[in-house]
Amino acid sequence: MYHGFASEICSLEVASKDDPDGLDVCLHCFNGGCAGDHLHSRLHSILRSHPLALNIRRTRKVIVRDEPPAKMSRLAIAAETEEDRYDTFLAAKCFECNVELDITIAKLAPVIHGIIKANTFSRKEEVKAWEQELTACEHILLMQQHQSRKIEQGELGHCSGCDLRENLWLCLECGNLGCGRKQMGGIDGNSHALAHSVESGHGVAVKLGSITPEGTADIYCYKCDDERVDENLGEHLAHWGIMLAERQKTEKSLTEMQIEQNLKWDFSMTTEDGKELKPLFGPSLTGLKNLGNSCYLASVTQCLFDMPGFRDRYFRPQDDYPVVDDPAADLETQLRKIGHGLWSGRYSKPDADVSANAHVNHQKGLAPAMLKHLIGRGHEEFSTMRQQDAFELLQHLFKLIGRSKHPVGLKDPTEQFRFVLEQRLQCLGCNKVRYSSTEQDNVFIDVPLEKMPPENGVEEPKDRYKPVTLYECLDNLTAPEKVELTCSSCGSNLGFSKQSLFKTFPEILVINARKMTVVNWVPIKVDVPVIVPDEPFLLDKYISAGLQVSEEQLLDEPAVQEPAFVPDAEAMVQLEGMGFPRNRCEKALHATGNTDANAAMEWLFGHMDDPDIDAPLDLGGQALCDTAGNVADPEKIEMLGAMGFGAPQAKKALKETSGDVERAVEWLFSHPDDQGLFEDDLPTVDTAADLKEPAGSAVLPARFQLASIVCHKGTSIHAGCVLSKVMSYKKMEQTLIFPEQTLRGLHSEAVGRETGAAVGFIQ
Repeated sequence: MYHGFASEICSLEVASKDDPDGLDVCLHCFNGGCAGDHLHSRLHSILRSHPLALNIRRTRKVIVRDEPPAKMSRLAIAAETEEDRYDTFLAAKCFECNVELDITIAKLAPVIHGIIKANTFSRKEEVKAWEQELTACEHILLMQQHQSRKIEQGELGHCSGCDLRENLWLCLECGNLGCGRKQMGGIDGNSHALAHSVESGHGVAVKLGSITPEGTADIYCYKCDDERVDENLGEHLAHWGIMLAERQKTEKSLTEMQIEQNLKWDFSMTTEDGKELKPLFGPSLTGLKNLGNSCYLASVTQCLFDMPGFRDRYFRPQDDYPVVDDPAADLETQLRKIGHGLWSGRYSKPDADVSANAHVNHQKGLAPAMLKHLIGRGHEEFSTMRQQDAFELLQHLFKLIGRSKHPVGLKDPTEQFRFVLEQRLQCLGCNKVRYSSTEQDNVFIDVPLEKMPPENGVEEPKDRYKPVTLYECLDNLTAPEKVELTCSSCGSNLGFSKQSLFKTFPEILVINARKMTVVNWVPIKVDVPVIVPDEPFLLDKYISAGLQVSEEQLLDEPAVQEPAFVPDAEAMVQLEGMGFPRNRCEKALHATGNTDANAAMEWLFGHMDDPDIDAPLDLGGQALCDTAGNVADPEKIEMLGAMGFGAPQAKKALKETSGDVERAVEWLFSHPDDQGLFEDDLPTVDTAADLKEPAGSAVLPARFQLASIVCHKGTSIHAGCVLSKVMSYKKMEQTLIFPEQTLRGLHSEAVGRETGAAVGFIQ
């Protein structure tokens, strides 16, 4: 089976065709195997009885330039072709006969040509990741332009708020001219175009200096806070007396500025006091290469593999790799491959391909292409080359690892992240209490947003927010709140007091901070500092005391049935006030914990294209199993059957995914060899799972220390960069990973571990 990376990477190692010995590609099944001292290609040949292989070896050409490279048209992709930069050498061989073969013979030539062509296709797919996917939006399609007039341009035209005559943005709705934001590279601007949009509510603007006779230009929608395309740009400009045929492009476009900055970007990092950080090399100091929009993957992977549990589980140089039919499709193999690459030091060395005039020689970094392909397979978002959310990837990766089979004697490394959160409900009428608990592997905290007043009464270009401590956020999470419920014991309508506390703590606590707000109906990330101590700190005060002797327990009464889901009234008012239909609001609140309108709004923006988004909330799909654990939804079994899966496999998949059809399909594709669940295999009530110990530990003191941070830089939730910082891990301390709510990243880096980068501009 060909996976798109066969001629790029060894399936058991991060070796590639750029290594001195090159890469062997099996001519029978197209598996990639390193040809160096690990001899994985020969191992594959013996295990699979596939004797023929093509060795691909690539070396960098020495190029001396007296001028900069040709103009580029794609973000962060070099203008030269691979043939311009590399010499490629091909050699076919037979392991069984131990001879070299003629690659021009009739039977070999077409196969070899197919491999090289597929390699080119793989490269094109990677390039697509850097290309911006620009579309129109409703604000362009529904735009109503004001009365027509001729806009003064050139020497006569200037910003309506200042004297700037460059970096001018024309409001397509009313014809106002405003200067853009100040940009890297010396582009001046006072943000008057943005200010006009905020004051007037007009959304769409075009950069005058970027307009070409062909009809291309920079279009920005301030309401979407993103670049857009206007299919009727010529007509909209003519409304203001601007003819495309008369235009000449006079300024750099946003894309050209990004490309220019990426070409000139200084990858050396500095500390806050200006001291330059030197690249590090050796075991545990290996970086991950940016595949294009893959910073979310690099950041999360670096943080996880810095945890001793993950490192010890997947970095096992003394153990052989598992023998499987398809190593590229085996999660255990690919995670061990990444673990070996990051921790062995084998690939932590200066990049020999860097430019001769570079003053710092960085690593090339590992390319986690095969892992990305595997964990994204069948997933609507992670299977694409688009920018994604780092925290969503962390949850997805935990799910895949938790479902996979672990070798005897090796624990699931995600167990150290699991704990139990306990909820206490107390009736405000009769004071009876009810306790319930849920097992989870992360917590969400809402960051309090409090604007700081201007210094000395001078208005600042952007709002500043008061820093908050992690303790303040956890205080809010665990604070009692009132919920509107009718007591089944006394019938009181006074409501209940609800409080959530930790019943147990995990070895590693993952905290996701939400710092989103809505400005002019556009969700943005707020730049508010969250202070986390560097030294160890205690979380003892957040542990639940459990049912007390003095408390009377509120027993469940079958005759009284509470509503399946009651949306938070305040959040519903906010969401409906934004124009969302009630059905959508209820779904969003149910999916995000029914506590926060911002989180629900964020969920809505990510699920606008769901085919059932306007259907009423249906909770019937949650009760898919009877008391014996039997999957009891024949309709879903039939649905999976229509996709070609047998009933036993469908039952097993639905059981493993709590009846979620979409997740069941993912499970089936990731467990192709599982025979499924037959009647004799159905569990009884007294299963071992029901009797297992709760996750985590209630032993005090609960002393934690910050281990790593994943952080999104930039205010837009659609663009920016994701960075990870890995702290020193201290033994005997519980640890904390702090993945700030991140969306759609462009690049990543880990302190002491150099990786690829890109610079992004917004108008």
